[in-house]
Amino acid sequence: MVGKLKKMLSIIAVGFILLTFIKPGQVLAIEGVSLFTPYTGLSAAPGETINYSIDVINSGPSIKNMSFSVEGLPDGWQYKITAEGREIKELSVRGNSEEKVSLDITSPLDVKKADYRFSLVATDGNSKSKLPFLMSISEQGKLASELTSDQANLQGNADSKFTYTVTLRNRTADTQNYALSSSTAKGWGVSFKTDSDSVTSVKLEPNDTQDITVEVTPPEKVKAGTYKIPIKATSGNTSAELELEAVITGTYGIEITTSSGKLSTDITAGKEKIVDLVIKNTGSAPLTDVNMTAKTPPNWESEFDRSTIPEIQPGKSATVKAKIKASDEAIAGDYVTTFTAQAAEKSADATFRISVKTSTVWGIVAVLIIAGVVAGLYYIVKKYGRR
Repeated sequence: MVGKLKKMLSIIAVGFILLTFIKPGQVLAIEGVSLFTPYTGLSAAPGETINYSIDVINSGPSIKNMSFSVEGLPDGWQYKITAEGREIKELSVRGNSEEKVSLDITSPLDVKKADYRFSLVATDGNSKSKLPFLMSISEQGKLASELTSDQANLQGNADSKFTYTVTLRNRTADTQNYALSSSTAKGWGVSFKTDSDSVTSVKLEPNDTQDITVEVTPPEKVKAGTYKIPIKATSGNTSAELELEAVITGTYGIEITTSSGKLSTDITAGKEKIVDLVIKNTGSAPLTDVNMTAKTPPNWESEFDRSTIPEIQPGKSATVKAKIKASDEAIAGDYVTTFTAQAAEKSADATFRISVKTSTVWGIVAVLIIAGVVAGLYYIVKKYGRR
């Protein structure tokens, strides 16, 4: 009897000692169970979902059954606990082993910029194990639609097609069907594409984003300068606008002619002819590295006094002497030679008609032959006459 009394007193004493170390409201952790993730403090944008991969470690010898919850999460925030892609309510972990769970935390779109603390709690009904987290919201949240671009300014010549990549984000709480439009000046062409397909509207779920390709084509004969291209995405009572910019460096134009304006001449077979070609810059931007070439009839030859013109300023011209030599065997008639001026920016062709005349010497020879034949016939007729 005395032994039993001593044993009861010992148990009471141990319980009293344990109670002295437990503060009011404090709950003991689950024996042998701990929660771990290496990244407990992360930053996020408003409305962004952050995923945490968490190890649930049971270092005890027996199976532990537990359920999960999140404490300290502000109003309007959402969480989801999953394992192997499925949302879970409870988890069993065998002794001396561990399991993985995922915790998804989503902040509201209109959340304030601040640091927020919360904890994942695992409980077996009697005790709890906690894992504290810190999430830093990097910017002030708002319920709005956004259009942004990393490169809203592009530069090119008037013949260029300007291609921009813009990002549309739905930062509202509802699904939106955005109509895409642009209010450019007359003559400008603007088209929208997603995944290479032309579109006029884009549907986005809350907090979703969509990259959109915007292709802009300037009108013909546009002058050099900077032009604004406003675009807009509209859905119900929400909209987003963005102003793109195209810098036109000028137009490219080139023309080949002659000092007289005529694109024809004549030549004698086997002889040479000099043609003064005039290369004009008809655009509003400089032409550089203008190379001259010629395509002549077979067995003809061509040569330029300079084959390359380093630069021709807008409205200016350069003269190139082209030497053409006809084939010795060329017969009388019209032939075509094509001259090409190829600049780094643009090219032009000119078709030149060349009329070939036979040599005067051969004409004299022909006359002498004919005269000889006539004289011979006269001699024969006179000598032998009609008998």
